[in-house]
Amino acid sequence: KPILHTAVILNRAPLLTPSPTPFERAFYAYQQRIRRALHNPFPSEFYFKQGSLLEAQFNAEERFRERVAWGPTFAKEDDVSPERKAAEQAAIDQMALQERSDDRLMPRVHPSDTARDYHSLDRKGRRNIYLLIRRMEDGERIWEFPRGLAGLGELLHQAAQRELHAQCGNRMDTWIVTRKPIGMYKPPIEDLHSSPQNITFFFKAQIMAGQVRPGKSVEDFAWVTKQEIEKRVNKDYWKGIQDILSDH
Repeated sequence: KPILHTAVILNRAPLLTPSPTPFERAFYAYQQRIRRALHNPFPSEFYFKQGSLLEAQFNAEERFRERVAWGPTFAKEDDVSPERKAAEQAAIDQMALQERSDDRLMPRVHPSDTARDYHSLDRKGRRNIYLLIRRMEDGERIWEFPRGLAGLGELLHQAAQRELHAQCGNRMDTWIVTRKPIGMYKPPIEDLHSSPQNITFFFKAQIMAGQVRPGKSVEDFAWVTKQEIEKRVNKDYWKGIQDILSDH
């Protein structure tokens, strides 16, 4: 009779949008040039008073956008005197200084990435990362997803949730996505007749808040990507889980 185990694939979803590839950047720039070439001229005289500072600011910004789309020699300069042009530019710079906000964009690379802090949930903001734990089994240190035995008459998804709390603490706000397992793993054994088959059912879960508080049976934990998981787990385990993890 097989021995049933349940394991939780605890996932932290991406925090950031993925960076566009060179092909995507070229495609978006091409589409932007097409839209700019085909769009109707903007009626600036309807929205801005002629000769006003706002009109001069809009024209300067529009010339900048034209140069970005078509090159530095495309946009024509307004036929104005150098003195007036300098005065308008000074006024525009003053307006930009007044409207400037102190808000700054956060870097896309978190300090935990540069520090190689695998305990941080803020690492790899553009990727899906998963929780691995390290513990002793048969005198050997192994990395795997949080796993435990299913109790007699216990629903599998409830057993998975129970083992997750027992091994990783209850300081996490987690959610088991479905009652049905998303994968199964049967480790190879030498003699099917002398020892029972161990079967592990994997359940997907999401973490919304909190952090792991390892139990006594857990030596270490790590939040890692799919490619980093391959480097830590054994080959048979990796073959059983690689197709249920996200490449992104």
